[in-house]
Amino acid sequence: MAVINPFELQKPLGGVGKIIAIGAGKGGVGKSTVSVNLAIALEKAGNKVGLLDADIYGPSVPKMLNLSRLRPNMSANKRIQPLTNFGIKTMSMGYLVDDAAAIIWRGPMLFKAMDQFLRDVDWGELDYLLVDLPPGTGDVQLSLAQKVPVAGAIVVSTPQDMALMDVKRCIDMFKKVKTPILGLIENMAGFVCPHCSHESPLFEKGELHDFCKAHGIPILAQIPFKPTLGRAAETGQPELDNLFMEAAQNLSRSLENKKT
Repeated sequence: MAVINPFELQKPLGGVGKIIAIGAGKGGVGKSTVSVNLAIALEKAGNKVGLLDADIYGPSVPKMLNLSRLRPNMSANKRIQPLTNFGIKTMSMGYLVDDAAAIIWRGPMLFKAMDQFLRDVDWGELDYLLVDLPPGTGDVQLSLAQKVPVAGAIVVSTPQDMALMDVKRCIDMFKKVKTPILGLIENMAGFVCPHCSHESPLFEKGELHDFCKAHGIPILAQIPFKPTLGRAAETGQPELDNLFMEAAQNLSRSLENKKT
């Protein structure tokens, strides 16, 4: 009996260009903040962009995009209509359950949810579909890689060596599911004083940059910790920093380099 390679079952999403996975080895590194701001930066650069919040257990994109408490509509042909704000089409489990509801699902239910978010949502024509993955290296990451061709992955990390340990696991996971690494975004790279704009280290600098250089992983941007970015996420009014525009440009460059 022939053994089926699960990655051979991938099917493209009609109308969707490049699917970009955004992952982190651990929570608390600002992955969703990066995902939202990168999506807006890509849209500002003239692209049609979608953002799939694949963190089933802890969705935060609805709040960050000021779409909490809204529910998506269903079209006449039974397709889910993504909610849109700031020019970004979005889908999230946060649109389907109450904010305080705990979701207690095993792997098969996660696979089904991912399939519905990918296939049953009317994404329309997109240049990019960013997928904000949950922390770690579990079922959702595997499900995404098996269901659709992923153009590449971005890893989000903070500077210190404690975070680097998880980055290595995250990168190894993407390699095992045959997803090329497009680059790393270093978040909370420093603290910007809201009064004098002086930037100082927030964490002890580790070996993150040396690791990336040794493995040929470009650093797409170094995003400092700014209180205004945190407030923007809390209030659902993203503050588009120029560094995210830089990250969007470097992402496009990295995709081009992968072709050659």
